[in-house]
Amino acid sequence: MKYLFSVVLLATLISATTFKNKNTATLADLVSFMEGKYSSQKQAEADTNYMHITLDMVQIWEDNKDGAWLYVEQTAAWTPGKPYRQRVYHLEQQSDSTFSSTILSLPDAKRFVGTRENRDLINTLNPDSLTVLPGCALHVTFKDGGFIGATGVGECLNSWGDAVYATSEVAIYADSLYSWDRGYDSTNTQVWGAENGGYQFLKE
Repeated sequence: MKYLFSVVLLATLISATTFKNKNTATLADLVSFMEGKYSSQKQAEADTNYMHITLDMVQIWEDNKDGAWLYVEQTAAWTPGKPYRQRVYHLEQQSDSTFSSTILSLPDAKRFVGTRENRDLINTLNPDSLTVLPGCALHVTFKDGGFIGATGVGECLNSWGDAVYATSEVAIYADSLYSWDRGYDSTNTQVWGAENGGYQFLKE
């Protein structure tokens, strides 16, 4: 697996002191790092190439012992309550330092907007009703206080615009998250997504 992160960008992310010198983690650690509300406002104010985006991740179906499940909303700050992306992440531990995050889409996703405030919305949905996005799972390793991972290159099929596949790279810390999503056409030319690096979200 190739991780294409900029060393300089990663150095700017903040890791939790209690995890800084550890290279093992639990599934509960990953959930605690990911769950919460995030904003890219500071990055957008510093660089007009980036938009102010909010990211909300909340654990759902906590009684389900098959890994951990997160409901995710990604929203442009100027359209609150109208997320442009809704997903469910299914997190599973592979070893004492490696994890997978399967990405799933929801049927009639608009029904579940606002799940953080009203869990009854998502509780009407069965995990079997979700659709796995093939090849789009993130493979994550815990090291030096953060969870760092990526999709396999060319594995995540995508038809947005002229794209035929997409890639995702993440670095997840206790109070920040770095995410770089890009789409590529059949000639491996990037056709959507940030060009100079990913989005840097700070946990609110």
